[in-house]
Amino acid sequence: MMMELEMVMKLSLSLLFGLLIGIDRQIKQKQLGLRPSMVICIASCLVTIVSIEAFGKFGGPNHPNMDPMRLAAQIVSGVGFIGAGVILRRSNEVISGLTSAALIWSASALGIAIGAGFYIEAVTGVLLLMTAVNIIPFLIRTMGPEKLSRHEVAVKIVVEPNYRMTELIKMIERKGQDHQSGKREFKIRYMKLKDLENNCQLINLTLSVPDDQYTTEIYYYIKKIEDVLSVEVEQL
Repeated sequence: MMMELEMVMKLSLSLLFGLLIGIDRQIKQKQLGLRPSMVICIASCLVTIVSIEAFGKFGGPNHPNMDPMRLAAQIVSGVGFIGAGVILRRSNEVISGLTSAALIWSASALGIAIGAGFYIEAVTGVLLLMTAVNIIPFLIRTMGPEKLSRHEVAVKIVVEPNYRMTELIKMIERKGQDHQSGKREFKIRYMKLKDLENNCQLINLTLSVPDDQYTTEIYYYIKKIEDVLSVEVEQL
């Protein structure tokens, strides 16, 4: 019983450490955020526990050369290639599919644990994985700091020829506006400027915006800015 409690504690601790890493990456607006970090950390801990305990469970003097985890190691490596297939590089240097790839890899860890007979560890692992992917991100969005409650949108803007580009960018970011109105700043993660044939300019942006901000609100807000001819907004 004490050994099982220790394993549950290890898996729970891995969730905490994965959460801490994820918060750090999320604050810095990096691609590896909360959910992938927690999923990878929990699954890695689970595989390690199974590796250590399997030696004592299956090894012995009658099987001195037995390595029950050799096949499991190949499964983990092979599934890693499958997970890589769901990672997509989209427009504006945005990467998607990291959480899906991490969950695919974690599913192999759960399968290895069940196959080796570590049922309590597998049940604990899957409960913590579901908590990491669904419940904790929801709690952070509703009760956490504003920096952790943001998502990204890709914006393409065509503007008339002008020399007010810096002022226009500040307006898009909502800098200098009255925040008592409830409007929070948009943060530019990526920007590309391009001249068009008709002397207009094309601005490609990736904006970090609050989670409660609808894509339609962003569209109409930017469209009303002076010198803006057309707007295209895509939620990433």
